[in-house]
Amino acid sequence: MATILIVDDESNIIKTMTGLLQDEGHVVHSSMDGKGALEFIARNQVDLIFLDVWLPDIDGIEVLGRIKKMNTDAAVIMISGHGSIDIAVRSTKMGAFDFLEKPPSMERVLTTLANALEQLRLRRENIKLRREVLLEDEMIGESPRIEDIRHTIDTAAATNARVFITGDNGTGKELVARAIFRKSNRSDRPFIKVNCAAIPDELIESELFGHEKGSFTGAVGRRLGKFELASGGTIFLDEICDMSASAQAKVLRVLQEQQFERVGGSETITVDVRVISATNIDPLKAIEDGRFREDLFYRLNVIPIRVPPLSERREDIPLLAGYFFDRFLKEHGLGSKEISEDGMRFLSGHSWPGNIRELKNVIERVSIMVQKEVVDAEDIRQNLEPRQAREPAETGDISPLKSAREDFERRHIIRALIANDKNVTLTAKELGIERTNLHRKIKQFDIDLDRLDP
Repeated sequence: MATILIVDDESNIIKTMTGLLQDEGHVVHSSMDGKGALEFIARNQVDLIFLDVWLPDIDGIEVLGRIKKMNTDAAVIMISGHGSIDIAVRSTKMGAFDFLEKPPSMERVLTTLANALEQLRLRRENIKLRREVLLEDEMIGESPRIEDIRHTIDTAAATNARVFITGDNGTGKELVARAIFRKSNRSDRPFIKVNCAAIPDELIESELFGHEKGSFTGAVGRRLGKFELASGGTIFLDEICDMSASAQAKVLRVLQEQQFERVGGSETITVDVRVISATNIDPLKAIEDGRFREDLFYRLNVIPIRVPPLSERREDIPLLAGYFFDRFLKEHGLGSKEISEDGMRFLSGHSWPGNIRELKNVIERVSIMVQKEVVDAEDIRQNLEPRQAREPAETGDISPLKSAREDFERRHIIRALIANDKNVTLTAKELGIERTNLHRKIKQFDIDLDRLDP
């Protein structure tokens, strides 16, 4: 839901657009002149503004200029019944998101609105990312392996070279990618993450490159893809080896030419995007198995970074554990506690197959569940086992066999997805089914991968 302001001197335009936008769930306000619009924007948080070029008191282009000088990040879409290329170009150069001619088609209004709000969301996320440079987003550790990675991050960030990050689940591959982005000259532009393993093969191209209306069932309007939204910034292709063959071919073309077409479209889109990729499997083995294009790998693997598992940097475990422990004590208002020497020795000696993510979860659990002021090795040992998914309460009623079977299957798939860090390919392999079959099950059982907690 967005807060939208319509600025137009035609009451029928305001009435029609207000009804349409309210039906979509948005909060809509209106003004019939520029002065009233500027006063409203000065007093209220607005996400998007539809602004007429011709207003009775102040020229719409002048209103646009004043809006851009105000303390607002609202997206502005210009509308005019006397459209011209000159006005459209001028308003776009001044920062307008798009230009619509009157009478605007309702379909075009909704499509432009969706694209503008998506860009606004990404811009706000990046502002938040820059403002909240937390220790968690830094590489915590003093081991030689981490020092080497820090040096490589600094070297890579100073360029636009493509980076290929490898490492086991939970080692911090995304953390490395974000560190490169923050230190680069693109840090004020979008950072777009795409989990290639979580997107069905039939949707990956649309997700990456966008689509035109009617290009496939469900494509009710034009949609911008991640590459287009990331233009000028950085795209992070996580689990790149799980990408479909056809999508790999298109990504290769983007790397070579910086151009692509939306699914179902003929217009060639040109972008300027830095690509950072990551995988938790051996890319050379994936190439050997025919799952990953060798030419794409060598295009992506300009600067390789391998993030080591915790078992290869045990000297960093006390630093990580201490940081997470202090953080969760403060976050949950748990007062003053500490981890004993034998507790730290136990942490340093544990295998940590889930790496930093597992360590972080265990430390949070210990900080909450252990009531003592000093947490020892036995306290930690007792909290190592992952918490079991809560079983449905007994009701005394016997469910139909099909319903009970589906309920068990859904919970079993969710546990497997969590255990494999939501990697669909690895989960399908563990369950002994085809990846496409697992995707169908995820859709059938309405499993939201983004909301699964580790």
